[in-house]
Amino acid sequence: MAWGYHLSMDCYEGDKEAIKDYDTIYNFTKELVEKIDMVAYGEPQIIHFGTGDKEGFTLIQLIETSNICAHFVNDNGNFYLDVFSCKEFETSVVEEVVSKYFKPKTVIKRAIARD
Repeated sequence: MAWGYHLSMDCYEGDKEAIKDYDTIYNFTKELVEKIDMVAYGEPQIIHFGTGDKEGFTLIQLIETSNICAHFVNDNGNFYLDVFSCKEFETSVVEEVVSKYFKPKTVIKRAIARD
């Protein structure tokens, strides 16, 4: 049995309006935590900053078993999501929630068990 499970998703050409919207990111986070059966530790931190092609929201949601982190790029609709937990979760559920909220055209997914 692994000590932790890490899903990394590089998502390209997502819905540009959705990735620029605080409420969409907030609702995504809340649903994701629920759907993968995690327990949030506090509210998500969702902060918009950066300049030029680095501008966008960053999301950090602590969960009792680790964290969810994402970076959204205003310029092109790309975003990068990491889910790490010492409790197992279904990667397909993460993909479904991502697709529902942000509709990326291309996704590169890496899932690893960490020892």
